[in-house]
Amino acid sequence: MNVNDYQKKASETAIFPEEQALNYLTLGLVGEAGEVANKVKKLIRDGNLESQKLMDEIGDVMWYSAMLCNYFKVDMSYVLEMNLYKLNNRKKAGTLSGSGDQR
Repeated sequence: MNVNDYQKKASETAIFPEEQALNYLTLGLVGEAGEVANKVKKLIRDGNLESQKLMDEIGDVMWYSAMLCNYFKVDMSYVLEMNLYKLNNRKKAGTLSGSGDQR
C-alpha cells in the first residue's frame, strides 16, 4: 500500500468533532508519540521490547499524521518528499546534526 492510499483509507475511520479538528488531531498525535516513547522507556527499564505493541503505537502516529495532512489538504507523499528534500539538503550542507529549523 502506498502512503496516499493509506491516507484515503484511514480517513474512512475518522470520527472527531470537525470544529476542533486541528486541536484534536494535534493532541492525538502528541499522545500517540508519547505512547511510543513510553514503550521505549520500558525497554530501558525492563530490558525487553514488545515490538508488536510498539508497531501498533507507530501506526496510531501515522493515522494522526494522515488526518493532519487531510486537514491541510495535502497528500502525505508530498509531506514525505519535502521532508526528504530538506534532510538531503542538510546532509549536503553538513548540517544534519545540531538544532534549529533553519540549518
